[in-house]
Amino acid sequence: MTESQREIKKLAVIGAGNMGSGIAQKMATEGFEVVLVDIDDEKVQRGLTIIQDTLTEGVKRKIFKPDQAEAIRERVKGTSNWDDLADVDLVVEAVFEDLGVKKDVIRRLESVCRADTILATNTSSFLVEDLARDATHPERIIGLHYFYHPAKNRLVEVIPGPATAPIHTSRSWSLQEQIGKTPIASADASGFVVNRYFVPWLNEAVRLLAEDVADIPTIEAACKKTFSVGMGPFELMNVTGVPIALHAATTLGEQFGPLYAPDDRLRAQVESGEHWKLEGDADEGRFEAVSSRMLGVTFCVAGALVDEGVSSIEDTDIGARVGLRWPRGPFQLMNRVGVVDAMKDVHALCERWNLKTPTVLTKQVESGKPFEFRLVKTDVDAGIATLTVNRPDAMNALNEAVVGQLTEAFRDVSHRDDIRGIVIAGAGKAFIAGADIRFFVRNMDAGDLERIATFTKAGHILLNSIDACEKTVVARLDGLALGGGLELALACDYLIASEKAMFAFPETGIGIYPGLGGTQRSTRRVGKGLAKWLIFSGAMVPARTAAEIGLVDQVVPHGQIDSTIKRVIHDAACLEDQKRPEPYESLRNFFESNSVDALRSGEVEVNDDKSLAKAAKSVGFKAPIALTISEKLIDGGLETTLQNGLQMELDQLETIFSTKDAYEGLSSLGRRRPEFKGH
Repeated sequence: MTESQREIKKLAVIGAGNMGSGIAQKMATEGFEVVLVDIDDEKVQRGLTIIQDTLTEGVKRKIFKPDQAEAIRERVKGTSNWDDLADVDLVVEAVFEDLGVKKDVIRRLESVCRADTILATNTSSFLVEDLARDATHPERIIGLHYFYHPAKNRLVEVIPGPATAPIHTSRSWSLQEQIGKTPIASADASGFVVNRYFVPWLNEAVRLLAEDVADIPTIEAACKKTFSVGMGPFELMNVTGVPIALHAATTLGEQFGPLYAPDDRLRAQVESGEHWKLEGDADEGRFEAVSSRMLGVTFCVAGALVDEGVSSIEDTDIGARVGLRWPRGPFQLMNRVGVVDAMKDVHALCERWNLKTPTVLTKQVESGKPFEFRLVKTDVDAGIATLTVNRPDAMNALNEAVVGQLTEAFRDVSHRDDIRGIVIAGAGKAFIAGADIRFFVRNMDAGDLERIATFTKAGHILLNSIDACEKTVVARLDGLALGGGLELALACDYLIASEKAMFAFPETGIGIYPGLGGTQRSTRRVGKGLAKWLIFSGAMVPARTAAEIGLVDQVVPHGQIDSTIKRVIHDAACLEDQKRPEPYESLRNFFESNSVDALRSGEVEVNDDKSLAKAAKSVGFKAPIALTISEKLIDGGLETTLQNGLQMELDQLETIFSTKDAYEGLSSLGRRRPEFKGH
């Protein structure tokens, strides 16, 4: 088996401290066997205790069931014997930030691991190039920078060094998605992406204090308001450790100069051994001065790292939203402030520190437009174009920008003679988790149903172009494919799913119906009865079940999904025939023979079949008007052409979005169970 074919199954983490144990826990939570290593049994046991305590907390908060927590814990094997690493596929070193110690760890790993084992470093201070310099096989060393707490924070920066082999970068990236992380790409540069602007953000707050621009309560309050965050810079330093802020600023200062270097007030605070004192009343009269400085440093540094090619605009913002939990990333904030006003803050900072204004910001001001974000990435390799929806922190939900960019990208690659097949994928832990619900609610509040109709029509045009494309189009389904995401997948020629993919039409549970072809293409895929079951019940269907009922064409382990797609594009005959187990026949017949009214009334015969009783009961919680329209669309669509059926869906848009049930369902999502009244 070649390196590119080998599936990553067994993982290891070196260092059983808070970071290492958290990384190991997250890996085990996603089903991997993990070896947790430290220098002696006492430290190993400490790490296992940290994991156990975190899992116990998770059980109390009902994140895990007791048996789930026990299974996660059992998948982590603690050891001080490095020989236990002989068969691992990827290992992450998470020891303390000492270059010599980390290089010793890598040397030792090279002596005990297989020749193709990927060796990853969780460093936040050192370059991957420096760590790999004395390695025997630097091509398999890569940076994977996790964020605290790694069992909870989804962000990970993927940093290939100059010698890292592309195959190891792609396999490492794929693994991060497999363990539920949101990876972003970074060049091998000090601070990588997020710390590059976050540490100066902390440091600038200390300067404001040292210069007596404002006191701590004022700086905290101004930052919370300006950045819409729950904790200001001083509280964050208290939580994560004031010495950590000093260490990070010192490292960045050595690399990038005085702007990044720690203020003396920060050094003094670390020497005191105390936390920052947060108590006191904020002076709102000083908010503007604080805001201007804090925005200026954030915008300037974010612009500089994009200029240098460390990261993209999009990944810089994703890093802030996912890793720091800021509602908006630096470039989104510039749009909100206005690029001209944002540049005033940047100019003031650059003049103060004698810095060059980032070109990316200058050009944007000259354009007179706000930043536009590339939400669809196009990659072409060996005649296959992959279009990836890149809104991982929003589960790749469809909005106007995504539909517009995906339409343009698909048109471009579908007209290229050198493209044989097209793959549609989603970044992060979802394929596409439906349409952006906030878009619907905002426009319903504004009474602008025409905009909803225009958006839906644009979606139909996109899906029809996918459906009609002469090239082979494959949906790469990993994670959630819900609502509009499942509808988009159904427009593709082939649907290839990983074992962790999940599918559902949740629309009738939020007061609407699948309006991007869901009532039409689903019947042509799985038949009338099973389509009604999916749409009426909103059942969440795992990948294996989806394959068994014919909703997807094949399910493979995550590590094999890309190679399978390549084979399908070159020869669809490689697809395996899927069996249709008997239990689904009863489900099919049940929903074919019972109307919505009968299902909702409960006057149906289930013959003591618990699965049928459960399915029928679930229908009773859905929106009555949405169910009735869905039934008419499914039944009527089977009596006409696909295009006529799709037009029928569009014709019902105003009706459904005018209902109180639709507003109730959409506006209550994520907050409470909707109460449908049937009007």
